[in-house]
Amino acid sequence: MTGMRIERDSMGEVPVPSEALWGAQTQRSYENFPIGIETMPLEIVYALARLKAAAARANASLGALADEKSALICRVAEEILSGMHDGQFPLAVWQTGSGTQSNMNMNEVIANRGNQIAGGRVLHPNDDVNRSQSSNDTFPTAMHVAAACAVHARLLPAIDALIAEFARLEAENEGVVKSGRTHLMDAVPIAFSQEISGWRGLLEAAREEIVASMEGVYRLALGATAVGTGLNAPAGFDVRAASELAQATGLPFVTDPNKFHALTAKDALVFSHGALKALAANLMKIANDVRWLASGPRLGLGEIRIPANEPGSSIMPGKVNPTQCEAVTMVAVQVMGNDAALGFAASQGNFELNVFMPLIAYEYLQSVRLLADCADSFRLRCVAGIVADRARMHTNLHASLMLVTCLNPYIGYDSAAEVAQKAYAENTSLRDACIALGFLTAQRFDEVFKPEEMI
Repeated sequence: MTGMRIERDSMGEVPVPSEALWGAQTQRSYENFPIGIETMPLEIVYALARLKAAAARANASLGALADEKSALICRVAEEILSGMHDGQFPLAVWQTGSGTQSNMNMNEVIANRGNQIAGGRVLHPNDDVNRSQSSNDTFPTAMHVAAACAVHARLLPAIDALIAEFARLEAENEGVVKSGRTHLMDAVPIAFSQEISGWRGLLEAAREEIVASMEGVYRLALGATAVGTGLNAPAGFDVRAASELAQATGLPFVTDPNKFHALTAKDALVFSHGALKALAANLMKIANDVRWLASGPRLGLGEIRIPANEPGSSIMPGKVNPTQCEAVTMVAVQVMGNDAALGFAASQGNFELNVFMPLIAYEYLQSVRLLADCADSFRLRCVAGIVADRARMHTNLHASLMLVTCLNPYIGYDSAAEVAQKAYAENTSLRDACIALGFLTAQRFDEVFKPEEMI
């Protein structure tokens, strides 16, 4: 059985596992919130570590913290960022809505580990590691830092790689003409490369929207302390701490000019997650298009072939399903659900503080993670292996009654509709129907009827 040691906080003594770097407040939260299996995302843990290092440097530069304490805090923060102490952050997402206990978890781990390194009690979790801060401004700052870092490090590269894969596929299929479809019905011709360019455009537009949504996320609450007044923080701390975070991450973080807004509102993350939802919607559309075009292989559209990654049925031998597309669409639904939860949570800012922040952080970061992962998986295991069935496309194109549209300038809309209806009813070609109705001679029909030129 794990040994225990006694830690103390303002409420008294608490037994803590001997090997744990956390202290009394973390232990109380761990015991008081045995809810679910969702723990605070590591992205938040790492953002808090970056924040503590930035705050320590800012405090030291302003004479609010001894240089040796600042250096010790920064050293432990680097250990945390290396993944060395991931197991020291066990708290549930479903805790206090301010994230106070996760902030204290970080404060206690840094203080205790720093004291181990120093060989004595040098750091205090509140007086030193939390100097010039409150959980009320550190947690929303960590949310913004984690969100921005996740988008730039994981999501944007995944989108860019998928865009590049579609661009390759587009070039590969230049000049291949197929039937377009609207309302799930046959429409006029389109080049397959044009159809692919639409998919690429969906991703490029979503990327632009996500990047644009980052402007509000770059504004940080740090320096607001408890209610936005900056109580107990030295003048200039907010600007210096934001500058330190910008330098550490390479992202343009700045202090929020209105700290009262920064504490109580979560609209920047609502707005940004809206862009994530737009990406999810676009990925849903692309994945649906791909699985429709690949449907069959004999009794569906069958105009493209996608990789056969695994058996699709436990009873039907040889069946292969569009599983990567299905994963993308499930992720899209999850992100849309996250957007609803995040919006509801952001609406609950009462007076000087929103107390749904762990939920908001969890939902936003889960969406980024899922979108990045599914974009990579979809690219590697589906899009990279898409092959156009050009013969099937040609056959379907020339069987389409909507090719009659090219006759409009020569015989008019009503006559063209009569041709299409006759061809459909009698299961004949448009050419035969048009000639039988006397609208065009065979020679003239052949002169004007050129499906490949309709794109």
